[in-house]
Amino acid sequence: MTRIVVINNHGQFTHLEHRALRDLGIDTDLIDNDTPPEEIDADGIVLSGGPSMDDIGRCEEYLELDIPVLGICLGMQILAEKLGGRVGSGEYGGYADVTVEVLDEDDPLIGSLAPETRVWASHADEVKELPEGFTHTGTSDVCGIEAMSNTERDLYGVQWHPEVAHTDEGEAVFENFRAICE
Repeated sequence: MTRIVVINNHGQFTHLEHRALRDLGIDTDLIDNDTPPEEIDADGIVLSGGPSMDDIGRCEEYLELDIPVLGICLGMQILAEKLGGRVGSGEYGGYADVTVEVLDEDDPLIGSLAPETRVWASHADEVKELPEGFTHTGTSDVCGIEAMSNTERDLYGVQWHPEVAHTDEGEAVFENFRAICE
């Protein structure tokens, strides 16, 4: 059975990410972001959302474990910033219902959602510049980079929250990530 752990970056929806995976029949645990990397036994990692880049524990170290990673909101920003991209303040700010245009229908994480999907996203901070090796896979009129992928390293990020009821095809994002981890 595929095992995917959720790294708790203290976001308000983190428990819903854990629950969404569990409800799909995935072996999952919610673990603190200070867990030593050598103690993580998983086929995949979800870096949860959270309030602050100042409280991400050992998340940067988890990117070196050579297992697939899905970054959600702050999790995506961690991927970008720690791998050489750039994160900055969003122009829109708070949570909003957003239409995301899928830019790559072959992308293993969000390609199945093409041509577009409705999502619930926060844009207080957002990825402004992709790290090297990443492809821009989703955009909206609110945020230039709504999703990104590095298929060579199996690193993926979405600015939105697939775990909340307001996101139309969130379950598909988690199913696609499970397929990547298998």
